[in-house]
Amino acid sequence: MEWGRKMMARSTRDHVYQLLRENILNMQLEPGTNISENEISEKFTVSRTPIREAFLRLAQEGLLEIYPQKGTVVSLIDLERVEEARFMREQVEKAVILLACDHFPKEYLFELEKNLRMQELCTQEHDYTKLFELDEQFHQTIFEGCNKKRSWQTIQSMKMDLDRIRMLRLATDYNWTDILMQHQEIVQVIKERQSDRAETIIRQHLNLVIHDRDALKMKYPAFFK
Repeated sequence: MEWGRKMMARSTRDHVYQLLRENILNMQLEPGTNISENEISEKFTVSRTPIREAFLRLAQEGLLEIYPQKGTVVSLIDLERVEEARFMREQVEKAVILLACDHFPKEYLFELEKNLRMQELCTQEHDYTKLFELDEQFHQTIFEGCNKKRSWQTIQSMKMDLDRIRMLRLATDYNWTDILMQHQEIVQVIKERQSDRAETIIRQHLNLVIHDRDALKMKYPAFFK
């Protein structure tokens, strides 16, 4: 019975954590927003204990700032963290795409092509939240096809601010042609094993955020440190 109660408590805490994390990353909870344990407790109809535990976990990840006696605030986007995450992704993904050009299982290539078709639909429908999910799945599939799933998980742990600025970019600008075309090129170089082009395409793709960040900071100055 005690084990069952612990499992339920852990399940509730993890569920609250995932919902809050998703709301922060998709900008439903904007940077600088004040939130409280009471507010979230009422919204999710759960006790304050799992809320407090979820807050602490999100604070450790840099998504919340907790000020004793003052309250909790969604962290502002830190451009230094954005750049470090982009740098890490570029270095690792350049290595991974070279592996993919050397050998990539057909079933994973099929998943990439299916993903591209869904991206095209999202582009037509201006569904930026789904497009973001598909973008993540696209890159994750390449890692998994190269048997580098844990490498992808490691990158995930440090790219929260990068993800927020990517989401903000998608929500602000519906001209997603560059992203889609670069994804198509990535699939093409993997299919044709063009390792000489692969690194260049990945670098150009992951550098899109560099071109966008200054414009986004000017448009949404309150979101950034």
